[in-house]
Amino acid sequence: MAAKIMILNGPNLNFLGIREPHIYGSTTLAEIEASCQQLAATLGITISFHESNLEGELVNWIQSAHGKFDAIIMNPAAYSFTSIALIDALKIFEGPKIEVHISNIHARDELHRHSITSTASTAVICGLGPYGYIVAILAAVQKLGRLPDTIQAALHGLRTKV
Repeated sequence: MAAKIMILNGPNLNFLGIREPHIYGSTTLAEIEASCQQLAATLGITISFHESNLEGELVNWIQSAHGKFDAIIMNPAAYSFTSIALIDALKIFEGPKIEVHISNIHARDELHRHSITSTASTAVICGLGPYGYIVAILAAVQKLGRLPDTIQAALHGLRTKV
């Protein structure tokens, strides 16, 4: 069965390409979605891509993923630093949860340096720009053990010797 991944984007990401291009670059959210859809087709998976400026709507999407999606990839944006509601919702979801940040939040100002939502995440990818979404999709599918055999062996990851 093909993996199903929900990709969520928080507030103001609908203005990527316009908003602070010196930090976030010139790539739009629509271009990121198109790239993610292209990779999904290559991997034989399904993605559902959403953006909202409303915290409650993001919580509703996370809750709706329970039992229907295998993994969640989320760029919580500003909610990374403030949202207990997102943390609690993410804790309910049992599959891989990968947090993505376009900028390297660890090199940012004090306000944007510590993601509290990462405490409920399986992994965090930051500082790779829009490519972080691609890395997150590959990581999620690999964690689920569903990378197709047609994908180069190196992308399957190193096996742990027991």
